[in-house]
Amino acid sequence: LGLLRDADIEHGLTKLAAPVLTAAGLNAKRVRVLVVNDPSFNAFVVDSQTIFVNYGLILKVTSPEMLQAVIGHEAAHISNGHLSRRMQNMRSASSISGLGVALAVLAAAAGASGEAAAGIAVGTQSSALRSFLAHTRAEESSADRSAAGYLTRAGISPQGLVDLHQIFSGQELLSAANQDPYMRSHPLSRDRLRAAKAYVTSYGDQSSPNAEADYWFARVRGKLSAFNRSPKWTKRRAHEETSTDIRLMREAVAFHRQNKLKKSLNALNGALAQRPNDAYYYELKGQILMENRRWGEALTAYRRAVDLAPSEPLILGGYGRALLAAGQPKQAIQAMEKARARDFRDARLLRDMSLAYAKTGQTGMAALVTAERYALRGRMDDAGRHAKRASSLLPRGSATWRRAQDVLIAAEQYQKRKNK
Repeated sequence: LGLLRDADIEHGLTKLAAPVLTAAGLNAKRVRVLVVNDPSFNAFVVDSQTIFVNYGLILKVTSPEMLQAVIGHEAAHISNGHLSRRMQNMRSASSISGLGVALAVLAAAAGASGEAAAGIAVGTQSSALRSFLAHTRAEESSADRSAAGYLTRAGISPQGLVDLHQIFSGQELLSAANQDPYMRSHPLSRDRLRAAKAYVTSYGDQSSPNAEADYWFARVRGKLSAFNRSPKWTKRRAHEETSTDIRLMREAVAFHRQNKLKKSLNALNGALAQRPNDAYYYELKGQILMENRRWGEALTAYRRAVDLAPSEPLILGGYGRALLAAGQPKQAIQAMEKARARDFRDARLLRDMSLAYAKTGQTGMAALVTAERYALRGRMDDAGRHAKRASSLLPRGSATWRRAQDVLIAAEQYQKRKNK
């Protein structure tokens, strides 16, 4: 997956997700919400530790309650055990489909026409698909019901779920009359909307306004839009922000993207005057200075950000990058290793680490982290080549050598699957 990694945005999403995850019985410190670099309206889970949300969805929803409803829905897939059941249902569907192909071969051998044999195979495969999709539709309905309950228990308005489904209302790919509801992985949008409205009618809305949720929702969307929409659009719309610091932050990003460093720093310093102990604004300042090759000033900004948020891996990674640019590769490695211990998904960090190791003459470690970076991106052929080189350079039997072996074995297994 292509991820948009930003400490400020991920911190805001953590703030919004925490009450929902707690209501779902999940550990809010373990389950993370990450942003996918995709403009479409989507969110999903693939494991029990991470919820993925497309940036297009975040920019499309208009209230924190809507975004929290999305998080609640995905959290329900984790809490309700849908991930493990879905894998089992996929295996069952594959077995049914395989049976259909076997029956078709037997029918052809017994003298049935080619069309009849093909009909058996297609019919059984279609039945398998319908069976699997029936399970997923049931899971989606269950996740909607659970999400509504989580929102209520967390003191968040379940109207957010209604508003979320309202977006889809009337936007089906085909008219309702022409759709086959049994060939969909999700229930029809109108049915989900009807169920959400029924929940609100039955259980009411006992929520109260939440200024903190409103703030972090505006900040997450503000920063995402500032980096993804045109600077002219951002400057036209920034005045709509109710929080002065968010308005100034958006303007700082817009000026930065227009290569107007002085105006960008003036705006960002204004945001820092509003929130003088905000590590994430100092991190943004460090980023802007780095991208303008102001290494010393960038290092000062990142150092302040680390002082304020010493355990934030993306800030530690940025600090290491600034140290590397300032000609301090040994200190950079120390900061980057701390970051990597807390977050293994940051491919940019691994690239910077390989440069730092190379600058300090540690070619084996440079090859290792390069192999891990390629593996993280799914480029297993490249990962295997660098892992092989790392294995030849690192002390045999050491912890780092075993890491290289792990990547090498994974690359070899990938090759076997590819060549089947």
